[in-house]
Amino acid sequence: MASKLQQLQSKASQASQFVAKHGTVYYKQLLEQNKQYIQNPPTVEKCNELSKQLLYTRLASIPGRYEQFWKELDYVKHLWKNRQELRVEDAGIAALFGLECFAWYCAGEIVGRGFTFTGYYV
Repeated sequence: MASKLQQLQSKASQASQFVAKHGTVYYKQLLEQNKQYIQNPPTVEKCNELSKQLLYTRLASIPGRYEQFWKELDYVKHLWKNRQELRVEDAGIAALFGLECFAWYCAGEIVGRGFTFTGYYV
């Protein structure tokens, strides 16, 4: 057990040394590549202003998304009415979409249970 602990400590030490050596270079490179997105000076007021801009921009996009939702729903209704003319390709895409939705549901359930497959923690 003690040898495993020493190995773990050694690996953790190596990892922290690697991050200390290369982390700042990566950080500076990342900031340099994306300097056009940085707001100067970085103040709390500027952050609050940007968060309000994001909120109201998202709110302003709701009507467009609402219209797009109804267009998509009308398309699905049209496909359902004309399901005799449905191609195998369209049915396959719909089946894959349903499978993806089910997979995301299962992933959410697993995360919600605390990353266990058998049940919830008590």
